[in-house]
Amino acid sequence: MGIKVLIADDEPNIVVSLEFMLKREGYEVIVARDGNEALEAIRRERPNLVLLDGMMPGLSGFGVCEAVRADLSLGGTRILMLTAKGREADVARGVGAGADAYVIKPFSTRDLMQQVRDMLA
Repeated sequence: MGIKVLIADDEPNIVVSLEFMLKREGYEVIVARDGNEALEAIRRERPNLVLLDGMMPGLSGFGVCEAVRADLSLGGTRILMLTAKGREADVARGVGAGADAYVIKPFSTRDLMQQVRDMLA
């Protein structure tokens, strides 16, 4: 079975480009378009890594991150917050919620893919 990566983002253009790059790297890709869908997918699919948008309809990415960290059965889930919220307080909130990494949009796709590879190594 391959390495699963969940893309949780409500921005179609970002989802399409991330999905393309991740599949090209050989990862199995799952997509969720809002926070509630993301949390359900994490519980059902057990992805190795979640690329999590901070601001989504329903449950925010920060809320998803906190819920995953509160669920001991999901302890091995790696979370990379991918969000336009770039203020120091936002980064602190993401890390405080339990994110393993925090990337601010817009981002370099090359740098992001390197970070994904590093997190999954």
